Amino acid sequence: MRTKILTIALVVLCLSTAGNAQPPVSLQYYLPDSVQYDATIPVPKSVIGHEVGEWHVTHDKLVQYMYALAKANPGRIKLERTGTTYEGREQLLLFISSAANLARLPQIQAEHLAITNANGVEPNTANMPAVLWMGYSIHGNESSGSNASMLAAYHLAAAQGPQIEALLSQTVILLDPSFNPDGLHRFSGWANQHKSKNLVADPNSREYNEAWPGGRFNHYWFDLNRDWLPAVHRESQNRLAYFHAWKPNVLTDHHEMGSNSTFFFQPGVPTRVNPLTPLKNQELTGKIGKYHAAFLDRIGSQYFTKEGYDDFYYGKGSTFPDMQGGIGILFEQASSRGHVQETDNGLLTFPFTIRNQFVTTLSTLQAVKDMRKELLDYQRSFYKQMASDAASASEKAFVFGAPHDAYRSRALATMLGRHGVQVHQLRTQTTIDGKTFEPNNAYVVPTNQTQYKLIRTAFDKQLKFADSLFYDVTAWTMPLAFGLDYAGVSATAYAPTLLGNRYQFSDAAPTGTIETGSASYGYLLDWRAFEAPKALYWLQQQGIVVKIATVPFSMMINGATQKFEPGTVLIVKQIQQKSAAEVDALIKACVATNEVCFWPINSGNAVSGSDVGSRYMQKIEQPQMAMLVGTGVSATDAGEVWHLMDQRLNLPATHLEVASFNRANISRYNTIIMVSGNYQAINKEKLKEWVQNGGVLIACEDAVTWCNDAGIIKVDVKKTASAYDSAKGLTYADKEQIDGAQRMNGAIFRANIDLSHPLAFGYSQPYIDLFKGNSVFLQIPKKPFACPMKYGSAPLQAGYITQQNYAALKNSAAVVVQSVGSGKVIAMADNPNFRAFWLGGSKLFVNALFFGSLISAGSAL
Repeated sequence: MRTKILTIALVVLCLSTAGNAQPPVSLQYYLPDSVQYDATIPVPKSVIGHEVGEWHVTHDKLVQYMYALAKANPGRIKLERTGTTYEGREQLLLFISSAANLARLPQIQAEHLAITNANGVEPNTANMPAVLWMGYSIHGNESSGSNASMLAAYHLAAAQGPQIEALLSQTVILLDPSFNPDGLHRFSGWANQHKSKNLVADPNSREYNEAWPGGRFNHYWFDLNRDWLPAVHRESQNRLAYFHAWKPNVLTDHHEMGSNSTFFFQPGVPTRVNPLTPLKNQELTGKIGKYHAAFLDRIGSQYFTKEGYDDFYYGKGSTFPDMQGGIGILFEQASSRGHVQETDNGLLTFPFTIRNQFVTTLSTLQAVKDMRKELLDYQRSFYKQMASDAASASEKAFVFGAPHDAYRSRALATMLGRHGVQVHQLRTQTTIDGKTFEPNNAYVVPTNQTQYKLIRTAFDKQLKFADSLFYDVTAWTMPLAFGLDYAGVSATAYAPTLLGNRYQFSDAAPTGTIETGSASYGYLLDWRAFEAPKALYWLQQQGIVVKIATVPFSMMINGATQKFEPGTVLIVKQIQQKSAAEVDALIKACVATNEVCFWPINSGNAVSGSDVGSRYMQKIEQPQMAMLVGTGVSATDAGEVWHLMDQRLNLPATHLEVASFNRANISRYNTIIMVSGNYQAINKEKLKEWVQNGGVLIACEDAVTWCNDAGIIKVDVKKTASAYDSAKGLTYADKEQIDGAQRMNGAIFRANIDLSHPLAFGYSQPYIDLFKGNSVFLQIPKKPFACPMKYGSAPLQAGYITQQNYAALKNSAAVVVQSVGSGKVIAMADNPNFRAFWLGGSKLFVNALFFGSLISAGSAL
């Protein structure tokens, strides 16, 4: 008995010392003692059925509670449904302010936006409310934020007294309870279904180890915290429409980190701030940080700042506001992942994590109230300085386009348009830096406009850095990502006559075209169009037999010779099981839903090159695809492939669990996709036999290394030189910096293309810009035709890379094709689908799906 008593005493002492003891789960645990609350306002438990922190709130209950608050106190809360997720869950935004402010909300909005008009009437900020956006849990399994959002909303709805009245009169608060509803709901289900009545704190317990892909991501396994700038996903698009309609002074972004950490708030590492961000931004961030420190000190919570996290990539929620005249603030709370977990700091409970998030919500509210005018004046000076910078910029515009692919050009124009950037169609032909841009195929972005900094971050090539450690990517030059020609227009070359009509983006799907002429013999489909694979697959689904031209040729069409490149798709009426009229009807239906171009032909005889009946016109088998997913596989890489195929191209693919591979009948697939990951659980002999029997295996990034180690392929991998140099007198303290710098966080590199190769079909330029975020460096094989894409001696386009890694990357292979029996392995050293906006690499990936089996065995390794 004495031993048991001593043990209990030690545990209590440990918990007490850590400050993370299991508290009574009640509303009083969270709320400040000094505040009185309106008893008529529903507390969370009365709506969701449990105390905050007792269970992980599901998204439907979170939404239910927010509606209940808005109904209970319409004088303080105006709720708007901003959109829905892929899975149909509601995205909400609560506008919270005084009754007087809510009554004139449109006027306040207009006055606030006037701050961004540098040439307008000087706004009077003396009595203007500051705008604060509070956002929670963009990573669904970092759920303390969304659970804390209920406390924040309740406090703002129910608190009484002069202090809350002053706060509400001086601020307009936009509260987003869940940045990622689908991920939050997925994670809450996991955590709740594994909770025991007697809480288990063992980190090895299933409760704290989610099944793949986990709740971090949205429906397509995408990290939405990387999507603020590219705005690929509907959750981001819905949110950004409101962000730009309000331009908040401060935006909070509540996250979680490793369980053994404490609590982080910005500012981050001073040397890792984007150079486009004003110094004043960091000064104000630090000033707000003093409030967080004071509030956390009151409850005895540990925290840290100015280390670990950066403010560099503008696609993150805590950094994106920095180029909009606002202050983005990242909060990172050590995660309990479930309900209570053993950590280096003692037992970490879910209620404790929620309380820290709520307390820093309160500290932010106080800071914004106290610094209201300073924040407003900063935002005004930001836009005035930006207007000055834009007026003096050496480049007066950027022009971009893809002559034979309107989709990618329009996709970039749409991305910019979502952020309020003025984009115009090019009115007159212009040649810059040897590149000719044609009207109707190109767009112009004048730099002298409100979103000057966003334009710069989208088009600039960053090559100089103050630090060598990065939390995220180091480059995201958008025209390179979209695979577009582009150029800056100097003051001497710029003229208003370049500007055509302003581009108005629309979500309406554009249609394709059928060129005029007789189609008595059949049709040709231009493969350069982004949606050509979508059209091809649909035609195959309708039973149409299609061929692909592997050589260039010319045809007589409407009395004129028209040249066609390798990759042109042929549809010959005579070989179809359908009548000529049925084929015509299908082609018309195809262009109604796909932005492609068909050329009618009335003969199979070529003016030059091979005729339609030549052996160089090869039949295309419809790809039957499976992508390996599950434990060990990069969920984001897999999600990027899924999004490309499902959302953009309507290409169905089986998601084949790694754990199920060994017992699955894989003979039904002719194509298997392996994105970056560890595939140790797979029966490698079964996979190799499948390839030998004629399958096409597409392996990307680390999957290439795995295939090599497994003996499925044999490629030579280049090794990087050591970053250590004993002659420099390095110390132990240098190790973290040196090791961290060697990590390939991500930069952009240009590879040379063999345009005659099937993997290059549809490309017009002899190069491709790829994103590299790994250390897979492949030797260029001795067989000259096995490497259709290779890096040269100066491939860096934008971003940071160490000397050692760059030496390995130079003159390496971007893509290697190897024959294995009757099949092929297409090894891609990099990720051609990075973050679902790297459309310049999409054609490479899709070509591997459709044409991998057509690659000559003799040309491969």
